[in-house]
Amino acid sequence: MYFDTIGEFFNMGGHGQYVWTCYSIALAILIFNIASPLLKKKQFLSEQTRRLKRERRASGNKG
Repeated sequence: MYFDTIGEFFNMGGHGQYVWTCYSIALAILIFNIASPLLKKKQFLSEQTRRLKRERRASGNKG
């Protein structure tokens, strides 16, 4: 499709509202799919670090 102005591009022949909404939803899902595993990994590593420190403290008190 060819658009003469930037306004026509964003309007998309009267369908811009639906097109840009779909693009926004797809972008949000993509960002979530990238960010979620990264945040889960960070949380997992943090929990494991705390657990390891706790275990080291507990074993240090026994010996």
